Amino acid sequence: MELWPGAWTVLLLLFLLLLFLLPALWFCSPSAKYFFKMAFYNGWILFLAVLAIPVCAVRGRNVENMKILRLMLLHIKYLYGIRVEVRGAHHFPPSQPYVVVSNHQSSLDLLGMMEVLPSRCVPIAKRELLWAGSAGLACWLAGVIFIDRKRTGDAINVMSEVAQTLLTQDVRVWVFPEGTRNHNGSMLPFKRGAFHLAVQAQVPIVPIVMSSYQDFYCKKERRFTSGRCQVRVLPPVPTEGLTPDDVPALADRVRHSMLTVFREISTDGRGGGDYLKKPGGVGEARL
Repeated sequence: MELWPGAWTVLLLLFLLLLFLLPALWFCSPSAKYFFKMAFYNGWILFLAVLAIPVCAVRGRNVENMKILRLMLLHIKYLYGIRVEVRGAHHFPPSQPYVVVSNHQSSLDLLGMMEVLPSRCVPIAKRELLWAGSAGLACWLAGVIFIDRKRTGDAINVMSEVAQTLLTQDVRVWVFPEGTRNHNGSMLPFKRGAFHLAVQAQVPIVPIVMSSYQDFYCKKERRFTSGRCQVRVLPPVPTEGLTPDDVPALADRVRHSMLTVFREISTDGRGGGDYLKKPGGVGEARL
């Protein structure tokens, strides 16, 4: 029985120690601040997903639920002091399906995506996201399209179904053609699935470029401060009359235009760009 007062004392001391250490780490260690911010970012999204699930469940799985997720996520940029500036939104085709292609830098892309996401547009995401707890269920209810990138045959079948959905249900899809996050402040070679999809459905491609996050976010340096990001919507690229044989040239052309804009908006004072002083970051399109 005499151990209980001692145990409570130890717990109290540990609590007071944490209460002192956490603010000290926040103000004295940029790396600790980075981890705190990323932990809260992911945790807050999971919590918001819990709130969104019962609201979205009223409709069931429906692309209109993406409006609910967007509404609940728009405020996050203010929590982190990130100003998102959108230009070229008038380039979105007003009343037809299309395929959005965007560069992919980190999970923070969600902030830019929610800022500019057009009506009835859902992302194509890797299947692993489906099992990400409340976020996976919320995404499923919002009509997010999941593909298993490790099983090429299944991915091709899903893309064929998506092509039909684009035309019959007036849906737009958002694809990251780099295929994975690129933390190096550059743009990876493009995979061609999004372009095959657009050609198969004969719908336009709308390129979207998000400026480099290097002035306020760097995973390698464990740095996460406030800053500005510019999101540029480029004119749609038509695919009418194109065939699968035209896809490689189409992907190269779209990537070149996006990379040109990426360099421009990442060095104009609205999106960091010290990386441009370093070699690398440019490659050839691939399958």
